Amino acid sequence: MSSPVLILDNGGHTIKCGWSTSSVDDVQVIPNAVVRSKSEKRQYIGHEFSSCTDYSSLNWRLPVEKGFIADWDAQKAVWDGIFDKVLNVEPSQTSLLITEPPFNLPNIQEQYDQLIFEEYEFESYYRAPAAFFAPYKDLFAEPNSSSPPPECTLIVDSGFSFTHVIPIMEGSIFWPGVRRIDVGGKLLTNHLANLVSYRQWNMLDQTHIINDVKESCCYVGNTAARFGLDLELCRAKPKRNPIIQEYLLPDYSRNRPGRLHNPQDIITDSDQILYMENERFSVPEVLFRPSDIGMDQAGLAETIAASISTLPIDLQGMFWANIGLIGGNTRIPSFEERLLSDLRPLAPVDAEISLYKDENPILTAYGSAHEFVSQDNFAQVCVTLEEYNEGGSNAVRRKIRDWKDVGVAPTLPSRRQNTKEKEKTEQERNTPSRGTPVGKGTARRQSAVGVGASSKQKTASKPQAVRALRGK
Repeated sequence: MSSPVLILDNGGHTIKCGWSTSSVDDVQVIPNAVVRSKSEKRQYIGHEFSSCTDYSSLNWRLPVEKGFIADWDAQKAVWDGIFDKVLNVEPSQTSLLITEPPFNLPNIQEQYDQLIFEEYEFESYYRAPAAFFAPYKDLFAEPNSSSPPPECTLIVDSGFSFTHVIPIMEGSIFWPGVRRIDVGGKLLTNHLANLVSYRQWNMLDQTHIINDVKESCCYVGNTAARFGLDLELCRAKPKRNPIIQEYLLPDYSRNRPGRLHNPQDIITDSDQILYMENERFSVPEVLFRPSDIGMDQAGLAETIAASISTLPIDLQGMFWANIGLIGGNTRIPSFEERLLSDLRPLAPVDAEISLYKDENPILTAYGSAHEFVSQDNFAQVCVTLEEYNEGGSNAVRRKIRDWKDVGVAPTLPSRRQNTKEKEKTEQERNTPSRGTPVGKGTARRQSAVGVGASSKQKTASKPQAVRALRGK
């Protein structure tokens, strides 16, 4: 299309934004928050936060709460800074692509429409969940191969507020199979802050510092058994085990940020050290076992199995073989190995399981959206300002289809429901699945991990099955 396209991956923690006419690497990552520093007595809006020098005792005003935009004044302030100061946007001559959460509420979607068309007056715009764009990037690409991306993929989007499992067939989300876990990066950070505040230092107000501690120290056991072994090691040798790490808390009076303690560091009496022991692996374990903190929800592996079980049997093998990982939580060390270990007992015996992840999964959605806007038919799927002026939000709903059009409500599999799914899976494990996965499941440039049976055999009835399903 003639007009430049502004890409806005509107995450709960950060906004990834840039132009379709620029390189995909030329992306701006902006905090999606209005932050007030008590020590500096100054307020930072989105892009201004990079100039903050004292990260202690920050008051965060987040536009996104529980995955949805709840504070539109704060969100507009962040967007104003991006449009006016960062990217110099001229809305009347620009098309906008923006991401929204799965199962976004209708009244919130209307707020999107009103703000984008009535306040900013963009020429046209399109919105969809971030996971929808993932197959458009080379996430599933074979090395040294020009083959098209797979038609059946399963996207695991573990972000700031939630973790979603989203099956995609031929470029469309299969909404009856979408599942959600109420565990995201925000919950993990708050859980770590509570543990640290109870055991060592009071850091309930140090969200920024605790988030850096989580990203620097935490890992997940590569198997479920590894969690128990590491926990027993910490109990047997407290303060004297190979798991423990020392995090040197920041000292802003000396302009020294927080970091892991190096042996060559000179420690003074004024330095404060945070000892990370079983917190390193028990906090991210919540993603795989939410029941550890009292949540009546299934873990990530069980949720993936529950999502795939809703799909036609002829196609399930291809979803097992094409699982894409996006979102910040998937960067946790050993995340793929642990997920693969948990998935193997839940999958059919002849199914190949392959996981795919970019080098930086936080930017996967933005890079995929960048590829999406380069499609020849992008202008046709967008809603124009003229169409909105004629039909309002009804015009947007007619052109942008989502979960409401198939009558699906959000599904959060409980542990009790998951037990039934697991019993069903155990009965079917010895029955060969009629669908066979595509791809070889070997290590790839995108850090793919795969195990299982060979996938050289193709499913002849796959295209017919996909067309039949989409016709329902």
